[in-house]
Order: sequence, then C-alpha cells, then structure tokens
Amino acid sequence: MFAAILLLHDLARNCTFIMDDEDASYSPKPLLVLIAGPYLSGTDGDPAKISANRARLESFALPIYQRGHLPMVGEWMALPIIRAAGGRTEGDEVFRAYQYPVAGRLLGCCDAVLRIGGASQGADLDVARARELGLPIYTNVNELPERLSPAGSSL
Repeated sequence: MFAAILLLHDLARNCTFIMDDEDASYSPKPLLVLIAGPYLSGTDGDPAKISANRARLESFALPIYQRGHLPMVGEWMALPIIRAAGGRTEGDEVFRAYQYPVAGRLLGCCDAVLRIGGASQGADLDVARARELGLPIYTNVNELPERLSPAGSSL
C-alpha cells in the first residue's frame, strides 16, 4: 500500500503542463487533475450514499484520461493514510484530522482541478486552495485541454 502511495506521489510530482510555443494543442506532459466534488456531503454518514458519491467522482476519471491527462480523487490518497492512522469510518475523528490536510498537500502537486456539481465544503476548500496556487479550475471535463501528440492524434 505504501509503495502505491509513493508511486502516486511520484506521478503527481512529475506531471506538469508544458505548452509547446509552436503548437498550443500539443502538451508533452499530462495534467494531473484533481476531481473535486461531494464525498461525505449530503450522505448523513450513510455508507451507500458515500459509495455513490465516490463512484460519481470516479466516473470522471476515464473522460479525463481520454483527454490525455491523469485523474486524481483526493480520497485515493487520503483513505490509505486515514486507515493507517487508525481511522475506522468515514467522518470519524481520524478521518477529519487527515482528509483536508492530505487534500491540501495533494493540490500542491496537481496542475488543475475539475469541480463537479454538488454542495461540498471540502470541494469548495479545494477550489479556494487551487485559486491561491494559480491552478486552472474547470467545471466540465470538456473544458480540459485535449492533449495531442505532435502528429495530432490523442495520446
């Protein structure tokens, strides 16, 4: 599990958006895009609703990838850390102690945020932090730049 976290961290560190001055549609490196939206919000702690929120967040992963970028859901990073720290359930004291700080660190490695719909204090915090960092914030996956190879095909 720790090796997977390190691998994700290395990916996040090495993925930056670089524009080729000659062709604005070509980017040699993918964006690391944080998908921000409701996770616990609106669930009243109901595991089925939390699972549905997570599935909704994850439903944006493939479309982001298909545009040539790397998707990231904050809970992919936070949940293993929370479990290792003794967290037992979403929303418990350990969860609350780590969820937002992990997201804050993760945002420092991301290149953009995709804010999906739905009320969410955590997602709103992610957007505010992304703005502080000068990251682009998208509200539709189709707004993300399409990463093309020099020959013009999707990567």
